[in-house]
Amino acid sequence: MRRLATDSKAAADIRASDFDATKHWGRVYRTTPDDSVSWYEPEPRASLEALALAGIPPGAALVDVGAGSSRLVEHLLDRGATDLCVVDIAATAFETSRARLGPRATQVDWVVADVTAWRPERSFDVWHDRALFHFLTDPAQRDGYRAALRRATVPGGWLIVATFAADGPERCSGLPVRRYDGPGLVAEFDEDFTAHDVWRDAHRSPSGTIQPFTWVVMRRR
Repeated sequence: MRRLATDSKAAADIRASDFDATKHWGRVYRTTPDDSVSWYEPEPRASLEALALAGIPPGAALVDVGAGSSRLVEHLLDRGATDLCVVDIAATAFETSRARLGPRATQVDWVVADVTAWRPERSFDVWHDRALFHFLTDPAQRDGYRAALRRATVPGGWLIVATFAADGPERCSGLPVRRYDGPGLVAEFDEDFTAHDVWRDAHRSPSGTIQPFTWVVMRRR
């Protein structure tokens, strides 16, 4: 579910009354080449920088929600990660990732789930989300997300979240998004987490479009 700008193959507006997230994102990943989706990045630079800012070691247990076919997991494996879980609503995204990883795919726990309804059965040191949270425009969705987050993290655990910035795109892949500045994004989680770092970053899509992002790193109290 990690989505950055409107994808040309999924750009039609979708009415909320008949929207099926599983079908929508499954179709996006089935019909668009992995390196052509607008959220594609060959190296997850900002994610790796966020992990470094928090001083998170390679052996930390990390869950990447809305992972899609992101290359973060392989970069973490390259750095010695041994406890990785990825969660996405689109099984087709994982087909791409598994094929790219080859035998190393067995080193990752693959979970097909809607994170707003997911109830993890274990906890992690790090919860990472690049561009999922901004799709949760309904307060009930955000409540479900936070419920999963609370269940998946313990005191001292880390939260890394990136969304479109306040001046970023208003829609993505035909869907409306909820944009955030730093204080606004921190406020979504400050009942349980304390801000560690907040910053703006820019992503360049394969077409050359620049989208501003807000990143936060927070720690569970």
